[in-house]
Amino acid sequence: MNDLDILIVEDEPFQREMLRDALTNEGHRVQEAENGEKALRLLANGCFDLILLDFKMPGMNGLEVLQEAKRLNPETDAVIITAFGTIETAVEAMKAGARDYITKPVDLEELTLLIQRIAAHRTLVRENEVLRQALQAKGVTSSMILHKSRKTAELINLAGRVAPSQATILIQGETGTGKELFARLIHSLSPRAERSLITVNCAAIPETLLESELFGHEKGAFTGAVQRRIGRFEQADRGTLFLDEIGELSLPVQVKLLRFLQEREFQRVGGNQTLKADVRIISATHQDLEARIRDGSFREDLFYRINVVTMKIPPLRERREDIPALIEHFVKRFAKQNQKKLEGMSREARDLLLRYDYPGNVRELENIVERAVVISRGPVLSSKDLPFQMPAAPAETEGADRDSNHGELHQALEELERRMIQEALLKADFNQTQAAGLLGLSERMLRYKLKKYGLK
Repeated sequence: MNDLDILIVEDEPFQREMLRDALTNEGHRVQEAENGEKALRLLANGCFDLILLDFKMPGMNGLEVLQEAKRLNPETDAVIITAFGTIETAVEAMKAGARDYITKPVDLEELTLLIQRIAAHRTLVRENEVLRQALQAKGVTSSMILHKSRKTAELINLAGRVAPSQATILIQGETGTGKELFARLIHSLSPRAERSLITVNCAAIPETLLESELFGHEKGAFTGAVQRRIGRFEQADRGTLFLDEIGELSLPVQVKLLRFLQEREFQRVGGNQTLKADVRIISATHQDLEARIRDGSFREDLFYRINVVTMKIPPLRERREDIPALIEHFVKRFAKQNQKKLEGMSREARDLLLRYDYPGNVRELENIVERAVVISRGPVLSSKDLPFQMPAAPAETEGADRDSNHGELHQALEELERRMIQEALLKADFNQTQAAGLLGLSERMLRYKLKKYGLK
């Protein structure tokens, strides 16, 4: 259900009635207030999912109402309605806790889409809280996948929805994005959680041994097979088998895996006995399997068997909002492991980490933070502890020339960043949430940049 309890706070009767009729027709439950004082009485005595607030009203203005509304219920979302469609108004409202703003005259279609996004986000947050509680009840830490970004939250939500099923799942993503973590999350939330999760890295086992590793072998099946071996499928019976880098499977092994997925049967290498196993398959790859199908190195029928549900994990550079939480987690973990007392990380070092693109994704960030913790000399990690530095002038430049060149480069970089922000705002029609998404920044970071560059 995406219908919301909405409070309209607007001093103009015509505007208020128009919004009420439009939202009621969409299925929402609506109450009205013509001023801030009445709005606060309603907020104190009721619970609202969303407040539509006129920014400029007699008496209390929308900002004052918003601040008090957030004090009464921090989980209430708010959208500011303003005739003054300026960046200053938007920034001020965002700082006070508004989710977005919309300008007068109100475009009802735009408002409907905005409310739909807010409703979807509230549903996502609510469902993920249920998942978190379910994980805690099973003894799994709620920080299994640290995140702040909506993209990661949506993936966690999808994992929770598919976990109770028996569907095979294909997890796609670059190396180091955390594909195995999502496999573990799905297993932890599934009815198979009490049984084993068996992990096989198909790229780490020689092709000649992989079939035996997966399906087992009988004594004498090949040179060196001095006794029977139980394979991973049998070990994972009534549990989950995670096949990492499934794109590395040879065609003969693909045939045998396909037969298992179709019939739930297999034979050990060198054996004639048909065995059964109740195993759920989760696979992962960083490769383009559809391209592998076209070049004949991956079976199309197997592809459709393993990706009943597909999860695509974006690279870390496309979900930068997750980086601060990951940094904090890794600093604490490695400080404890190395018995170091650290107070945190300098602002310059944190900014460098936030701007880096991480071709190795989360795994690379983890490695960078561990290195910084290990080599650090003081209580605060600095940019000198990182394996990369701010762009600088050439080494042979000395004295004033070096300082001048560095200043010119820094100024050029800032000008480039300023233009990129302006272009993103134009593309997003000055919607800060959308502009931040285009830039790969958090909304808070975008607001900081707007203030820094004096953009209006």
